[in-house]
Amino acid sequence: MQRSLKVIGIDPGLASTGFGIVQGSSSQIRDYSFGTIRTSKTEGLPSRLHHIFSELCSVLNSEKPDLMVIEDIFSLKQYPKSGISLGKVCGVVLLTCYECGITVMEIPVKEVKRVLTGNGNANKGQLEKAVRHFLKRDTPITPSHASDAIALALIGLFRHV
Repeated sequence: MQRSLKVIGIDPGLASTGFGIVQGSSSQIRDYSFGTIRTSKTEGLPSRLHHIFSELCSVLNSEKPDLMVIEDIFSLKQYPKSGISLGKVCGVVLLTCYECGITVMEIPVKEVKRVLTGNGNANKGQLEKAVRHFLKRDTPITPSHASDAIALALIGLFRHV
């Protein structure tokens, strides 16, 4: 009998950080949930980062996952400031994990896409459809940050059970 594991995936973003939680084994997903942590553009950066930290702490303390999988940081050459903001959010997420005593792993998004769809360059729609297939879910998972987060959690589940 395979051991059951609870994994949370995090798709970091300053405006919207997606989270997805899966529980089960690599052969059977027993339960899942997802959501987003949104911040207001009218708030300053420290306030927005604190909001992500406190909301994520709340989720981690109530769900008590065995593992967190976060999308590895990437930066597009034409948007260097976005990469810097993403790095700040990832730092807060990693700190939150440490504070809550949760093991964390980082995975590049191309690897997630390759494992779940067979194509490292799959678009968001293809990845969301693959996630629904694994969850045996008919209705779309929105927003895309939540779907991407579940994809990360699925990789953690498949690799660590």
